[in-house]
Amino acid sequence: IDEARTPLIISGQSDKPSSFYTKAAKVADALDKGVHYTVDEKQKSCLLTEEGYEAVEEVLQVSDLYDPRTQWASYVINALKAKELQIKNVNYIVKGGEIVIVDEFTGRTMPGRRWSDGLHQAVEAKEALDIQNESVTLASVSYQAFFRAFPKLSGMTGTAATEVSEFDSIYKLPVAVVPTNREVARIDNPDVVFRLEQYKWKAVVTEIRRMHQQGRPVLVGTTSVEKSEGVAAMLDQEGIKYQVLNAKPENVERESEIVAQSGRKGMVTISTNMAGRGT
Repeated sequence: IDEARTPLIISGQSDKPSSFYTKAAKVADALDKGVHYTVDEKQKSCLLTEEGYEAVEEVLQVSDLYDPRTQWASYVINALKAKELQIKNVNYIVKGGEIVIVDEFTGRTMPGRRWSDGLHQAVEAKEALDIQNESVTLASVSYQAFFRAFPKLSGMTGTAATEVSEFDSIYKLPVAVVPTNREVARIDNPDVVFRLEQYKWKAVVTEIRRMHQQGRPVLVGTTSVEKSEGVAAMLDQEGIKYQVLNAKPENVERESEIVAQSGRKGMVTISTNMAGRGT
């Protein structure tokens, strides 16, 4: 359900990478958001403004960005997407001189997977890495169509009840909720909303300190590698010991060890929302 927006793609090798990627990355870096281009984060798109077109054409010394012989427009748009929408330690990490994608839903790294249509090369250019060969899409299928090809479908998850209508409309699957063996002891407190993000994290650290002093084990859920490291830095200032579990390779290697110890008295574990770990 989470990943159903992203199609499964079989790709093949294409032409050698163009030197245009590096040039476009430098151009994108010099452009100003809101002046030369606009960003739509929901649609994951960037558009050049009139002022932006004129500035880019002047810098590149071309008369038309959409000239089919050079196709500068696609290189510049991808460079802008790499700059504004693909954030280091959120959407990807750099490991061994390569860009490794971090799955936005599971929080896990996806070695070997590459963004298509020149976006991966644009991110490599942004990070000043060796630019790999371009790839072309040979075939693609949506998750919905792929799963519907199976004669029988079933599954078990802790988060299906909220997606009842989607399971029914797409897969014609009923959802049955299995009751808990014992009465739920968890207390669901109301949400607390802050005007600024920095206030939220200060309150989080205060709450961690309070529980830590009681000896209660604490699990802190964050949405990205960057956020998990931000909380870690704040706890360092407070002198509270903790373990970080995010998509960075050195932490993933110790995953089972960190999870096994996370329930001990006084333990503080900062985790990104990585799937399949049972925390």
